Amino acid sequence: MGYVSSQEGRAALSAAIREAALRKTDLQIMGPLASEGAAEAESDIRAAITAAGAAGVPASLRPNDGTDAADLMIDASYEEEVELIVIGVRRRSPVGKLFLGSTAQRVILEAGCPVTAVKADLLPRP
Repeated sequence: MGYVSSQEGRAALSAAIREAALRKTDLQIMGPLASEGAAEAESDIRAAITAAGAAGVPASLRPNDGTDAADLMIDASYEEEVELIVIGVRRRSPVGKLFLGSTAQRVILEAGCPVTAVKADLLPRP
């Protein structure tokens, strides 16, 4: 799963842990580059690895060697042992999509395995 320290990233992380538990598989967490808030993400990822372990899911951090996040996830999606990519998505305006591009869009369109896109809850569920 691709992780960034945000509400969407935390929602995707929770979904990835649940999915790995259902599939009885390991969870690889692909963190952000150092320039993308890695310090905050590092503590979140450590907590996630602990939470995954408590759920019976072996989890590890897959280091980012400086590769673009989308390329890292797309490359991983073609590895034989990778069953699913989980990513967080947020709502963007049409202009934002046009000028800024979208990591999630690239991963969804180019991945070699299924991709689950997770939104953060806007409101608590009843």
